[in-house]
Amino acid sequence: QLQASGGGLVQAGDSQRLSCEASGRTFNFYQMAWFRQAPGNEREFVAAIRWSGVSPFYSDSVRGRFTISKDNAKNMVNLQMNSLKPEDTAVYYCAATRRVVVTTAGMDYWGKGTLVTVSS
Repeated sequence: QLQASGGGLVQAGDSQRLSCEASGRTFNFYQMAWFRQAPGNEREFVAAIRWSGVSPFYSDSVRGRFTISKDNAKNMVNLQMNSLKPEDTAVYYCAATRRVVVTTAGMDYWGKGTLVTVSS
């Protein structure tokens, strides 16, 4: 129901755009989010946005570099990543929740991840 795509190998300073296609059900009233998990680390929050497209918010580590957005016509949520750093290397997951607070444990739906590798 959630399918992430767009990962790959990039160099530090480059940009990359991830997409998450929602299908099989309506995600009205859900918050859509991106998480990431680096090797050996716990999964962490990256960014989230309401299905209405308002009130995006970000983790401190990506604020100012990443932008989350929605394409309602295509039923997709995108993550534009600029000024990438080697520490952004991770598997990126899209997820959805009806809860007010976005947490790793509180997501209702998860997509399969897409790997982003940033070389120095």
